[in-house]
Amino acid sequence: MKIIVGTRGSKLALIQTNWVVEELKKANPGIEFEVKVIKTKGDLVTHLPLHKIGDKGLFTKEIEQHLLDKKIDLAVHSMKDMPSTLPEGLKFANVPKREDPRDVLVLKEGYTNIDDLPKGAKIGTGSKRRTYQLLKYRPDLEIVPIRGNIDTRIRKIEDENLHGVVLAASGLIRADLEERISYYIPTDVMVPAPAQGALAIEIRKDDSIIEDIVSHIKDETTEIQVAAERGFLTGVNGSCHVPMGAYCEIKDDNITLTGLYGDEDGDKLVIESLEGKIEDASKLGFELADIVLKEYNNL
Repeated sequence: MKIIVGTRGSKLALIQTNWVVEELKKANPGIEFEVKVIKTKGDLVTHLPLHKIGDKGLFTKEIEQHLLDKKIDLAVHSMKDMPSTLPEGLKFANVPKREDPRDVLVLKEGYTNIDDLPKGAKIGTGSKRRTYQLLKYRPDLEIVPIRGNIDTRIRKIEDENLHGVVLAASGLIRADLEERISYYIPTDVMVPAPAQGALAIEIRKDDSIIEDIVSHIKDETTEIQVAAERGFLTGVNGSCHVPMGAYCEIKDDNITLTGLYGDEDGDKLVIESLEGKIEDASKLGFELADIVLKEYNNL
């Protein structure tokens, strides 16, 4: 039996996909796996900021079409790229263990954290969520819009004379570039993207054979966090046009969910937290979304 796994072609996407494939091989030694690279709209249009080239599914739509057309058997994505609702006929399999969900700064030599950057320091990011939270903490910073893969963005520190760039810790760790991390931004300074650091394994709803093959890749803590954070994402109907984040912390049987939501220009930014039980993770996400949207609409 041969299983075809669909993925984007970026270095990080392939690292993530190959990790999933290796885990699947351990549990299914008799099965052959083949990785198929599929180009998405987000990969093809690289000269525009993400919020200008469309909305949901920029990095997933073409891969999902291959899955629906049975050209591939499963797909591996970054969970944070996944729209709040999946196409009819598709679903998530179990969620693997999450990598560090925080955002980080990769800084020019001589700087070690967000506080020792000089006044007016130039920081590169293409994300509104990161931009407006950085400016809330350090209004003097100059934000320079950048896009590209991890290596491209790090290179821009030299090429565009930046003081640093913001990236996801998980991407750098998975790409074996952990030593480039200068500073882990605390989650109370920068709320991460919903499910940042988690991987999504997407399959067809009616494919019980594939579901069984991938079933052992499961991390319960990650599944609770993803349920809460994506509950918030769905509740606020989040898109890449607005700053939006969510982060779930678990302590014993309790969770604390923090949600961030704002407007396109960053003039309005609401951050609230809510506590609840782990069994109500998804419901808590929706409840927090209601609270945040009410506060946002009253601003």
